[in-house]
Amino acid sequence: MGGAGYIGSHAVYEMVRAGHEVVVMDNLSTGSRDMVHPDARFRAGDIRVHGDLRQVFIAEQRPDAPPFDVVLHFAAKLVVPESMTQPLEYYHNNVEGVRLMLATMVDYNVRNVVFSSTAAVYGNPVGDGTCIEDTPANPINPYGASKLAAENLIRWVSEAHDMNYCIFRYFNVAGADASLEIGLLKDHLTHLIPVALQAGLGLRASMMVLGNDYPTPDGTCVRDYIHVTDLAKAHVLGAEYLLESQTSLLANLGSGTGFSVTQVLAEAEKHIHVPHSYGERRPGDPAKLVASNEVARTVLGWEPTLDLGDMISSDLAFRRKSNAL
Repeated sequence: MGGAGYIGSHAVYEMVRAGHEVVVMDNLSTGSRDMVHPDARFRAGDIRVHGDLRQVFIAEQRPDAPPFDVVLHFAAKLVVPESMTQPLEYYHNNVEGVRLMLATMVDYNVRNVVFSSTAAVYGNPVGDGTCIEDTPANPINPYGASKLAAENLIRWVSEAHDMNYCIFRYFNVAGADASLEIGLLKDHLTHLIPVALQAGLGLRASMMVLGNDYPTPDGTCVRDYIHVTDLAKAHVLGAEYLLESQTSLLANLGSGTGFSVTQVLAEAEKHIHVPHSYGERRPGDPAKLVASNEVARTVLGWEPTLDLGDMISSDLAFRRKSNAL
């Protein structure tokens, strides 16, 4: 679900590379048909429309088995400031869409789901801002709250219907596939690294740092960044783990290292000059969010292999190629 978007398309590429058969359902509201791996089957549909979901499951039904072994969900709305002004839309997409997906899975006896959640469920964590999976969930924006509601729904449905789940809480994702065939290319970007590189490439006049008065060493927000390829590979491991163990899992996906906005810009400046200015804080943003990824390391044997420099250089290369710069 959502396999034509940024993260979903990278996960599809890694699933295909790992030898899995993949079907992509996407309404293409933010994704692109061109981002779908050529070896994956594509079916247009909206996760919020039960009939669309049923049509995909029916079309893929095999006489001797359930249509799918695992469903991977990437079909979420995810822009924090937008969620502050459109909470109804965010709950409709991010919770009602999950409810309908789970109902269809129950109808067709599909027992495994990998769900893309977010570090936004933690809100403003107490202490040093490092999140472990037991850190209390206390979201401070509708996006994070809708994701937490979906997590809880998955848990209850899994208990009631003997399903297994792998919930991944993402931290900040960046970068592009090494092939440069896919990457993050949208009209209205909000994430730091692509916005900074757009400014560096002259695709926008400059970028604005939203707040330099946070209680952090340099006054700018601190976040954990993970390369989209590392994230995608974790989903392959998560899906395989569910099939092999029939055991549910909740795990953070991040590097375990925090970088401030100022530090990210300094790294980007090694590749391209980034014109920027400073503005007011963005509503709903915590000062620091950093992952403990020990669970993913221990249970899945997953470990990030690409660093902040790789994220910046691969995104820059993809952006240059896509814009013929």
